[in-house]
Amino acid sequence: MSEDIKRVGRELAYKGTILDVYVDHMEFANGNTADWDFIHHDGAAAVVPVMDDGRILMVRQYRNALERETLEIPAGKLDTPNEPGLTCALRELEEETGYRSENLEWLLTLRTTVAFCNERIEIYVAKDLIPSHQHLDEDEFVDVKTYSVDELKEMIFSGQIEDSKTIAAILAYDLKYIRI
Repeated sequence: MSEDIKRVGRELAYKGTILDVYVDHMEFANGNTADWDFIHHDGAAAVVPVMDDGRILMVRQYRNALERETLEIPAGKLDTPNEPGLTCALRELEEETGYRSENLEWLLTLRTTVAFCNERIEIYVAKDLIPSHQHLDEDEFVDVKTYSVDELKEMIFSGQIEDSKTIAAILAYDLKYIRI
């Protein structure tokens, strides 16, 4: 921590299935104090699955926080805090899309909400997709469709895609692999 800011205590306010909420008691060099919210998340991985023709596999699923379906790249939380992002990305690719790959390459690391949450998402690009089978969780309902990068960019800039990991991943993929 900074010399000007010091955490003097942390209290668990809520323990959830995918996150824990804490109240951090902070002290500042000027003598002031404050309580800050802190959300701990074990992390996640996501993948940009690229078909042989260049189209991207996307998943449409219901998101309770938004009370509607969203269009996203496949993603999921790490099974354990120390699980490698690559392992998680491989699992989520097959679980959600019904495809697997032996050709994954790291694209970027994303921190979703740095002001109050430590969630880290490792994002990979998957090529040479091999048809397999979806392995959805009992409470997971996912529709899989393919889109061109241009179609996805149009949906991003028209506001149809709002998911931050998906926006960052698609635009980074476009810059790194298409616009070289």
